[in-house]
Amino acid sequence: MAENTYYIDEDAGQDLTSQTGDESLPYKTLGFAVLTQGETHKFLTRKSVTGELAEGADPSSRLEWKPAAKAAMKKAVNYAKAQKKKAEKEQEQLALRMKEEQDRKKVLDEARKIVLEEDKSLPAPVKIKLDDTDPKKIQLGDGKESKGTRVRVFGRVHRMRGQKELMFITLKDGYGFMQVVLQGQLAKTHDALTLTRETSMEILGELREVPAGAHAPNNRELHADYYKIHPGWKAAGGDEAITNKVSKDTEHATLLDLRHLTLRGETASKVLIVRDAVEYAFNVVFKELRLRKVSPPALVQTMVEGGATLFGVPYYNEEAFLTQSSQLYLETCLPSMGDVYCIEKSFRAEKSLTRRHLAEYTHIEGELDFINFDDLLNHLEELMCRVLEVTMSDPTIKQYIMDLNPEFKMPERPFKRMKYTDAIAWLVENNIPNEDGEPHKFGDDIAEAAERRMTDIINRPIFLTHFPAEIKAFYMLKDKEDPRVTESVDCLMPGVGEIVGGSMRIDSHEELMAAFARENIDPTSYYWYTDQRKYGSSPHGGYGLGLERFLAWLCKQHTVRDCCLYPRYFGRCKP
Repeated sequence: MAENTYYIDEDAGQDLTSQTGDESLPYKTLGFAVLTQGETHKFLTRKSVTGELAEGADPSSRLEWKPAAKAAMKKAVNYAKAQKKKAEKEQEQLALRMKEEQDRKKVLDEARKIVLEEDKSLPAPVKIKLDDTDPKKIQLGDGKESKGTRVRVFGRVHRMRGQKELMFITLKDGYGFMQVVLQGQLAKTHDALTLTRETSMEILGELREVPAGAHAPNNRELHADYYKIHPGWKAAGGDEAITNKVSKDTEHATLLDLRHLTLRGETASKVLIVRDAVEYAFNVVFKELRLRKVSPPALVQTMVEGGATLFGVPYYNEEAFLTQSSQLYLETCLPSMGDVYCIEKSFRAEKSLTRRHLAEYTHIEGELDFINFDDLLNHLEELMCRVLEVTMSDPTIKQYIMDLNPEFKMPERPFKRMKYTDAIAWLVENNIPNEDGEPHKFGDDIAEAAERRMTDIINRPIFLTHFPAEIKAFYMLKDKEDPRVTESVDCLMPGVGEIVGGSMRIDSHEELMAAFARENIDPTSYYWYTDQRKYGSSPHGGYGLGLERFLAWLCKQHTVRDCCLYPRYFGRCKP
């Protein structure tokens, strides 16, 4: 091969295949020149020459061509070899992928020819949910001597793994999980070979015990004899697959944007199933304690917790708001219905982004008639502990809670009772400052961070009581022994902080009107509330419990946002 000369100009050259490498079209680097032309040629490089040019001299005289240095040539040759080796490997991999794609296409083409038909000679199937274990309806076979019940199930693909002529699918339907086995032709169809997570399926087959040493939900598996994926039931795959949309590494904000998909995950679905069980338990326990359920209005014209957090809404020609609490309405029910409760939404327009605040949350509220403060605390303790007992009595729900919160233990009774003044002293003694970085003092509204630190250190439920009147709502009854404080309570739980707030209510008409005046609230629109003190008043008290906070504590979730279906908070009102 003839030896040619190629030029490399680090300033003006270009490493393009369109470059010829002659003096008019030089390469930029020696490595690319050697890679393109081979190493058996002459290579000249050009570099800038320093120094002042004579007046009127040609600027090109600043540059001169020189043979490439030996060290530079050695480096360029090694680079060229490495690049060629890399290119050869890429070609091999490309060829392998193309062959695999061709082979898969052949397999899929053959798979399309397989048409499944239900064997009508088999026993008629029994339609069941995936968690159904009713022995009167279904029985398990061992696959050898005894036959199991033939069933029809519907669900979505939660997991799958394939072997030669064998495929295992974990199906889910919101009630439970079931392991399904596809064998022979069932595992070779086009639908089976292209199966994607979340695809919906109808499957018929025989229920059998799992082999010794194997594990599956309810210790059984479904040996399919027929299945069908109806039109529109197949879930997206490839880049659009759900596993590419949401995963443990996805940012939390994106997970909330895709909450409709996140809900399909095990953690999110377990939390919501536990939520259902907890809300049911509250209804059960309230009935046991003889509280009657009512449904107060969500559109109101009065405030409960301060005007700054009201959501205003257009209401014909009047001013209205979304309710902050149903408490005032519950109080009006006491004379006619006795003790009452509600489970409704409350709305707070707080511009807060803490992990325990929502703009819309589920509020469990109760009001009790003819009680004292100790009665109120005892009721709250009984309510929460009994709700936990009812919830944990369901084996499935108990398992979900232990999956989410393996360290959960039923709270010890009685709950620790601590007065506000004692809490201030505890915070000072433990060097936990207030929001201004100073030691806590009487009158401080104990901030969330300090409150949570105290609760986590004590590590048990706390009834924090007797808060100063000036930091509490206008309707709270003052302590007769110390008028500076109210007969009020916050229940604090480790890891979350406050989950319940309650108090005795002012039952004197004169005292209530004085409270309105102190807070500069016009009592006119509260006439229906103040009348309760004019027509047979009584000592009474109540509370509000945030369901999402209760769940965050029970299920050990970092934020209340993960304890409701679609969270609403400052800056988020979608999807």
